[in-house]
Amino acid sequence: MRLSKLQKYILIQSLGRKPGRFSRKVLDRFYDREKVKPSVKDIQNIITKSLERMIDKELLIGYGRRTPHMWFIDEIQLTGKGRKEAKKLFGQQQSLPFRKRRNK
Repeated sequence: MRLSKLQKYILIQSLGRKPGRFSRKVLDRFYDREKVKPSVKDIQNIITKSLERMIDKELLIGYGRRTPHMWFIDEIQLTGKGRKEAKKLFGQQQSLPFRKRRNK
Protein backbone atom coordinates (compact mmCIF):
# COMPACT_ATOMS: atom_id res chain seq x y z
CA MET A 1 0.00 0.00 0.00
CA ARG A 2 1.34 3.40 -0.92
CA LEU A 3 1.40 5.96 1.88
CA SER A 4 2.67 9.53 2.13
CA LYS A 5 5.27 10.61 4.68
CA LEU A 6 2.56 12.14 6.85
CA GLN A 7 0.47 8.96 6.73
CA LYS A 8 3.50 6.87 7.69
CA TYR A 9 4.15 9.28 10.57
CA ILE A 10 0.53 8.89 11.70
CA LEU A 11 0.76 5.10 11.69
CA ILE A 12 4.05 5.04 13.58
CA GLN A 13 2.81 7.52 16.20
CA SER A 14 -0.43 5.63 16.73
CA LEU A 15 1.39 2.30 17.05
CA GLY A 16 3.75 3.77 19.65
CA ARG A 17 0.87 4.91 21.86
CA LYS A 18 -0.90 2.66 24.28
CA PRO A 19 -3.85 0.85 22.69
CA GLY A 20 -7.02 2.82 22.29
CA ARG A 21 -7.91 6.32 21.16
CA PHE A 22 -5.52 9.23 21.11
CA SER A 23 -5.83 12.89 20.24
CA ARG A 24 -4.94 14.18 16.80
CA LYS A 25 -3.11 17.16 18.34
CA VAL A 26 -0.02 14.93 18.56
CA LEU A 27 0.10 14.90 14.77
CA ASP A 28 0.79 18.64 14.56
CA ARG A 29 4.41 17.92 15.53
CA PHE A 30 5.06 16.45 12.07
CA TYR A 31 5.65 19.94 10.69
CA ASP A 32 7.89 21.11 13.58
CA ARG A 33 11.05 19.79 11.92
CA GLU A 34 10.25 21.27 8.49
CA LYS A 35 12.20 24.36 7.43
CA VAL A 36 9.31 25.91 5.54
CA LYS A 37 6.10 25.41 7.47
CA PRO A 38 2.61 25.82 6.02
CA SER A 39 0.17 28.03 7.89
CA VAL A 40 -1.73 26.63 10.87
CA LYS A 41 -4.96 26.47 8.86
CA ASP A 42 -3.22 24.59 6.04
CA ILE A 43 -1.67 22.14 8.50
CA GLN A 44 -5.11 21.30 9.93
CA ASN A 45 -6.57 20.82 6.43
CA ILE A 46 -3.69 18.58 5.34
CA ILE A 47 -3.90 16.41 8.45
CA THR A 48 -7.70 16.15 8.19
CA LYS A 49 -7.58 15.06 4.55
CA SER A 50 -4.85 12.56 5.32
CA LEU A 51 -6.85 11.08 8.22
CA GLU A 52 -9.99 10.83 6.07
CA ARG A 53 -8.07 9.00 3.35
CA MET A 54 -6.64 6.58 5.90
CA ILE A 55 -10.14 5.97 7.30
CA ASP A 56 -11.32 5.20 3.76
CA LYS A 57 -8.46 2.67 3.42
CA GLU A 58 -9.65 1.09 6.71
CA LEU A 59 -6.38 1.81 8.52
CA LEU A 60 -7.93 4.07 11.17
CA ILE A 61 -11.16 4.66 13.04
CA GLY A 62 -12.06 8.32 13.53
CA TYR A 63 -14.04 9.64 16.49
CA GLY A 64 -15.49 13.11 16.56
CA ARG A 65 -18.60 15.15 16.01
CA ARG A 66 -20.78 15.79 13.00
CA THR A 67 -22.30 19.02 11.82
CA PRO A 68 -24.78 19.24 8.95
CA HIS A 69 -21.91 19.99 6.57
CA MET A 70 -18.89 18.01 7.72
CA TRP A 71 -17.21 15.77 10.28
CA PHE A 72 -14.70 17.02 12.84
CA ILE A 73 -12.26 14.24 13.79
CA ASP A 74 -11.06 14.67 17.38
CA GLU A 75 -9.54 11.26 18.16
CA ILE A 76 -8.28 8.33 16.14
CA GLN A 77 -7.63 4.65 16.76
CA LEU A 78 -5.75 2.04 14.74
CA THR A 79 -7.59 -0.91 13.22
CA GLY A 80 -6.10 -4.37 12.88
CA LYS A 81 -5.22 -3.66 9.25
CA GLY A 82 -3.56 -0.41 10.32
CA ARG A 83 -1.51 -2.20 12.97
CA LYS A 84 -0.20 -4.67 10.39
CA GLU A 85 0.72 -1.85 8.01
CA ALA A 86 2.49 0.08 10.78
CA LYS A 87 4.54 -2.97 11.73
CA LYS A 88 5.59 -3.32 8.08
CA LEU A 89 6.97 0.23 8.23
CA PHE A 90 9.39 -0.82 10.97
CA GLY A 91 10.69 -3.52 8.67
CA GLN A 92 10.74 -7.23 8.88
CA GLN A 93 13.51 -9.42 10.14
CA GLN A 94 15.29 -11.18 7.34
CA SER A 95 15.07 -14.96 7.44
CA LEU A 96 18.33 -16.82 7.05
CA PRO A 97 18.66 -19.65 4.52
CA PHE A 98 19.29 -22.47 7.00
CA ARG A 99 18.47 -25.99 5.94
CA LYS A 100 15.78 -27.71 7.90
CA ARG A 101 16.73 -31.05 9.40
CA ARG A 102 14.48 -33.96 8.66
CA ASN A 103 13.31 -36.10 11.51
CA LYS A 104 13.79 -39.83 10.87
